[in-house]
Amino acid sequence: MEIYADNAATTKICPAALSEMTRVSAEVYGNPSSPHTAGQNAARTLWDARERVARLIGASPREITFTSCGTEADNQAILSAVNADKTKKHIVSTRIEHHAVLRPLEALARNGYEITPVGVGRDGTVDPADVARAIRPDTALVSVMFANNEIGTVQNIAEIGERCREAGVLFHTDAVQAVGHLPIDVGAMNVDFLTASAHKFHGPRGAGFLYARSGTALSSLLLGGGQERGRRAGTENLPAIAGMAAALEQSCAHMTENAERMTALRDRIIDGILSSVPHSILNGARDCRLPNNVSVAVEDAGAEAMILLLDGMGIAVSSGAACAAGAGEPSHVLQSVGLPPELVRCVLRITPGEELTEPQADRIIASVAAAAARLRELSPGWNAKIRGEQPFIIQ
Repeated sequence: MEIYADNAATTKICPAALSEMTRVSAEVYGNPSSPHTAGQNAARTLWDARERVARLIGASPREITFTSCGTEADNQAILSAVNADKTKKHIVSTRIEHHAVLRPLEALARNGYEITPVGVGRDGTVDPADVARAIRPDTALVSVMFANNEIGTVQNIAEIGERCREAGVLFHTDAVQAVGHLPIDVGAMNVDFLTASAHKFHGPRGAGFLYARSGTALSSLLLGGGQERGRRAGTENLPAIAGMAAALEQSCAHMTENAERMTALRDRIIDGILSSVPHSILNGARDCRLPNNVSVAVEDAGAEAMILLLDGMGIAVSSGAACAAGAGEPSHVLQSVGLPPELVRCVLRITPGEELTEPQADRIIASVAAAAARLRELSPGWNAKIRGEQPFIIQ
């Protein structure tokens, strides 16, 4: 693969993380819960990783719980919030959350909880005032995604957090797409729970973390030993945790320069596709979006066929969330932002990495244009529109 542009699905592990994982695997082989010297060496390595992660998001080390992934962290945050006060049976969220949030909420709804899904604008933006209006005396939690994994829109988390703090309601944000790519300060953002996954910022798969504000009780999803100070049973995956800390340090150290470069290349790709591919539109906010996220709908060019054609050209892209790709269902995110049904299955998500060059960005543009033209030649609907027999959806 010459150009990998599916980093929203997963990223290539960075050398710093791989080196740290190799070192810890070879040298720090004790169980962090064991009292002997080897175990205590492991415990120090675990605490060091906790301190490094905490520092990078403005947290205290004791507020960090290591998990296996962002999905586990999301589930634990939601369960902990509802268990904090079982008299409160109402939760506020949005229509564009990741399935790691939507599925637990659906399970709670089947068990007597009421879920209020706040709508979003055409660009995927959540109005903090709408969130505030949805809060009730019996609201146990507000959960709003930091940055959307499909369309890249970044929310005003600090203001939403402030509204929740004023209302005395716990606030969770799924920051899986944001951590390592956008500045995070959990204190300034008034966040009570924040979740992250290492493989989204060049760390290993199988590691994530949950930030829970001091004083907020956590309920463990797993029943077993007392690891993670009783917050998550099971022996810690120390090599992956250490690799995650190293990857986050690398990402944060170069965040500003990477964001500036990637934003310029992102806008180059957006402008290039929209100008070279007639009847195409951008999904999500133009400016308040992740630095490397491009989501475009290309009329009469089905995403599955486009992805295969681009793969044959040496370019890896996707149509949306990798975890939902096998389900075959239309994207709930694209439906929620009001994209016409005929276009929902014609969306490409292009999320290149920091190594992308301008010539490669131009190659992505040219390849998307060529693939779209090829598919449109074969489309009866497109040809009918060209002949004026049917109207175009995208003007």
